[in-house]
Amino acid sequence: MIEKSFAILFYLKKPKGYVKGDMPIYMRITVNGVPKEITTKQECDPERWNNQAQRAKGTNEKTKSLNVMLDALERKVHEARLKLMEGSEPITAETLKNMLTGQGERSHMLLEIFAQHNKQLSALVNTEFAPATLKRYDTTLEHVKAFIKWKYNVSDMDIKSLKFSFATDFEFYLKSEKKCNHNSTIKYIGNVRKIVNYCLKSGWLQKDPFFGFKMNKREVVREYLSKEELQALADKQFTIERLAQVRDIFLFSCYTGLAFIDVFQLTPARIAKGIDGNQWIFTFRQKTDTPTRVPLLPQAEEILLKYKANPKCVNEGKVLPMVSNQKMNAYLKEVADLCGITKTLTFHIARHTFATTVTLSNGVPIETVSKMLGHKSIRITQHYAKIIDKKVSEDMLLLQSKLTFQASPVS
Repeated sequence: MIEKSFAILFYLKKPKGYVKGDMPIYMRITVNGVPKEITTKQECDPERWNNQAQRAKGTNEKTKSLNVMLDALERKVHEARLKLMEGSEPITAETLKNMLTGQGERSHMLLEIFAQHNKQLSALVNTEFAPATLKRYDTTLEHVKAFIKWKYNVSDMDIKSLKFSFATDFEFYLKSEKKCNHNSTIKYIGNVRKIVNYCLKSGWLQKDPFFGFKMNKREVVREYLSKEELQALADKQFTIERLAQVRDIFLFSCYTGLAFIDVFQLTPARIAKGIDGNQWIFTFRQKTDTPTRVPLLPQAEEILLKYKANPKCVNEGKVLPMVSNQKMNAYLKEVADLCGITKTLTFHIARHTFATTVTLSNGVPIETVSKMLGHKSIRITQHYAKIIDKKVSEDMLLLQSKLTFQASPVS
């Protein structure tokens, strides 16, 4: 419906059984000749009411305060009208009244919205998202449920009630009650912030309650295997086939930089001749859906050849006999013990090892490493791949050999 006429009127309305004294003040909104009446919850003596000005007469503080409140209410009507216009919604006296009184507006509950988000995400697992992503959001939801019960003693809360203190109190709760480290805490808060941003874009929130909250993560020293540790792992003879296979899969990641989920999903079809005529891996990172192209080093090719006829690989159409990430990390602890490696071995250390020991420390430019890791920016690569001291030393020695200084003859 197109708005053709619009009017606001403040007036006194005589209540039933009225004899004398103050009368309630009402506001009438009329759009296209259709009126809607709203009580202002204010009163005024008829002797002191100016019908033409639609305000109280007088200069005392009570009168001034009353007129200020009526002015504010009139502004709210115009703001509601503007909001409807911006949203291309029909402007009627009914919709304006509902916006002012809150009638007809459904409450948007935080946990309800979060649960719906996770439900939609679960439907896209293994196509758009990795199972681990869903697990992180489900864990975050459980933390939020426990937090609002702990802090506010409620089972859910309207997103409009979110304040800046929600973020700071949630941070404190995660660190003190759940014993989460700083970076894990920031990740959980970041997941909640995604829900808040959705509410902002949907028009359910007028301002960001998390605005100004610092989301900075702390630098983490990432573990990787040294050249000697990598060699010890490769040279170790295992009598248990299960551990030998886990070692081989781990080494394959050390020489390709692929994350667990990307190795898990790797099929023979993803391996083909590259621009140089050698075998390359052509795939997409599950985490970021970015293309990854990695030339196969001889060590990686040797591992693939070893399992080419493996029954499990053939039956599942995979290049390696994979197990779950949980089992892989559990078995890697056994592998580390048998190889004399004191570091806590997890599958992701293989990716760090590729970035440092295998590539950067051997002179591969960081831009090339970033491409092979499937990162969207070199800044991300720098977090994974800290150039080891040995490489720094070699680079500086090379620089010294290039910089030759000749002393000026003494005059």
